[in-house]
Amino acid sequence: MNVKELYSSCTLCPRECRVNRNKGQIGRCGMTAELKAARAALHMWEEPPISGKNGSGTVFFSGCPLSCVFCQNSEISRDADGKYIDSSRLAEIFLELQAMGAHNINLVTPTHFVPHITEALDKAKKEGLTLPVLYNCGGYESAETLRLLRGYIDIYLPDFKYWSSDIAAKYSRCRDYREKAQEALAEMVTQTGPPVFDESGIMKRGTVVRHLVLPGNTADSIKVIEYLHKTYGNKIYISIMSQYTPMEGIKEHFPELARKLTKYEYDKVLRFAADIGVTQGFTQYGSAAAESFIPKFDHTGV
Repeated sequence: MNVKELYSSCTLCPRECRVNRNKGQIGRCGMTAELKAARAALHMWEEPPISGKNGSGTVFFSGCPLSCVFCQNSEISRDADGKYIDSSRLAEIFLELQAMGAHNINLVTPTHFVPHITEALDKAKKEGLTLPVLYNCGGYESAETLRLLRGYIDIYLPDFKYWSSDIAAKYSRCRDYREKAQEALAEMVTQTGPPVFDESGIMKRGTVVRHLVLPGNTADSIKVIEYLHKTYGNKIYISIMSQYTPMEGIKEHFPELARKLTKYEYDKVLRFAADIGVTQGFTQYGSAAAESFIPKFDHTGV
């Protein structure tokens, strides 16, 4: 089967909207089957073993199956800004990022374009792509789709956003977030195995799970961290993030999210992580919670 037939009755993400994206119908991700990306460039603001000294070769795809109400990238995730390209151009972008010195190819919000991505990776590898490939996603993934990526992805960088189904329903309209994230993460760790680094400390293989602590939601964060550590221990790294930034207009519908995270809230979650023995992790402080860390989606590199 041509992998692009997967767009004909789309079930690439857990929304399973089954629209025919090949015929121009728009899925829950906001996209048809036309590949669209908003930025491709070296990115310095990922976790240290991912960005390293040279930067991570990020490709930001337009659209998103989740569309969280607090999304910092809503310009491309909900408003679908970007430029239409094809798989051949995407393969060229991968090679261009490699030539710039990127430590990896970082696919940001890629789920709804998996058929194009596998096609582009096949082509790029034939033409000399040797970098590790990183799958940077929201955690709300189909394990079946992830199985299509076996042999393509070296590093998984998923979010694990919520434990509570009520919070997931309120902020991302997916009450089944936790269950789907658990299934997806199990598949990711199976594929990558334990973390592997080169002599410079750059990650070559493994899984890093991100959790963004939201204002007023430390109890939920603690449950997420507890699950990750008890289930996976040193098989993964946990990145506990403080960079929540209130975006314009959120106060009207979600006033509880109209402020930044306090130091007390963040430290509470970090203390819990330390108390239960989390040692393989990353933290954020201070300037990470700034709009200046949100990339400009000006079609650079696309």
